[in-house]
Amino acid sequence: MTGELQQQAESIGRWMAEHDRYARLLGMELEAVKLGFCQIGMTVTDDMLNSVGMTHGGVTFGLADFAFAVASNSHGNVAVGLNAQINYPAASQKGDRLTAVAREENKTGRTGLYTIEVRRQTGELVALFTGTVFRRSDTMIDWMNRD
Repeated sequence: MTGELQQQAESIGRWMAEHDRYARLLGMELEAVKLGFCQIGMTVTDDMLNSVGMTHGGVTFGLADFAFAVASNSHGNVAVGLNAQINYPAASQKGDRLTAVAREENKTGRTGLYTIEVRRQTGELVALFTGTVFRRSDTMIDWMNRD
C-alpha cells in the first residue's frame, strides 16, 4: 500500500466519523483505518440498554455497520450496503467498551465482502457481522468536497 493511498483512507475515515450523525450520536470513535480495514470503539451508556439491561441489538448492529461503512469506503469509491447479517453470541452491558474491527474478505471492481467482529474490553465476542457492498462510480472525495 502506498503512503498516498493510506493517507486517503485515513482522510476518508476521519471525514466519515465527523459527518455520520448516528455514529456521533452514539459516541463512536474512529481508532484505526487502512484500506479495507477499520476499528471503531464505543462505550455502552444507560441510554443504549434494552428493557432487560443489555445493550440493545440495534446499537451493536450500528457500531458494526459503521465500521463496515468506513472499511468499505476506504478505497475511495462510494460503497453502499447490499446485505448485512449479524449474530450475537454474547451480551454486553452498561459501561462495556465495545470495539468493532472490520476486515475486507474479498474485493472486486463493484462489490466487497466484509467481516466485522465486535468485542467487549475482555476480548469476548459479542457480535459477528458480515456484509456485502456495491461500489458506485462516485467517489468519497466528491462527497468530501461538498462541504
